[in-house]
Amino acid sequence: MATEEIKAATDAADLAALISRAAGDNGDAKRGLPPVEKWNPPFCGDIDMEIRADGTWFYMGTPIGRAPLVRLFSTVLRKDEDGKTYLVTPVEKVGIRIVDAPFLAVEMNASVKDGQAVLTFRTNVGDVVEAGGEHPLRFVIHGDNNELKPYLHVRGRLEALVSRAVMYQLVELGETIDVDGVAMFCLRSGGEIFPVMPAAELDTLSR
Repeated sequence: MATEEIKAATDAADLAALISRAAGDNGDAKRGLPPVEKWNPPFCGDIDMEIRADGTWFYMGTPIGRAPLVRLFSTVLRKDEDGKTYLVTPVEKVGIRIVDAPFLAVEMNASVKDGQAVLTFRTNVGDVVEAGGEHPLRFVIHGDNNELKPYLHVRGRLEALVSRAVMYQLVELGETIDVDGVAMFCLRSGGEIFPVMPAAELDTLSR
């Protein structure tokens, strides 16, 4: 490993230790997520941390390869009203860069609960989320190629981009539903209907 990579890995571990101490080690999934929405620490500047579109976390230009570190960082993420995303502890707030969404939905299970379809997603950092009224799906048609990009609300203002493999599963579950007099291609989950796009435009979709 190059000297720069060793230094980046060490710095990331030091940063994780600071976050763990400041948050009372609430990053442990068994103890629940820390209450970042209630904390109002001073802003201490931006750090060289970035979450790429594929869900990979980088610190000082080097991928963070240790899943427990990434999980710890993910538990103290918060997106504020200014549209920026921060790592937040009771004692400090630092800005990081997000290329697309902070999380990636990498797995999906379709089931029926109380007679209703339920879509349950797992993110790359271990969150398990049921799409519904509290966790809506939204869909963006992106770029000149009309690429479909689904997003799932996870918590706060944070979303997960649905991976391409999972998106294919979603499209297979879609159905045409009349929404305000327009035939829309939609998905159902948790008693909610999530319009994807007009059914007439489905053939133009790039997958």
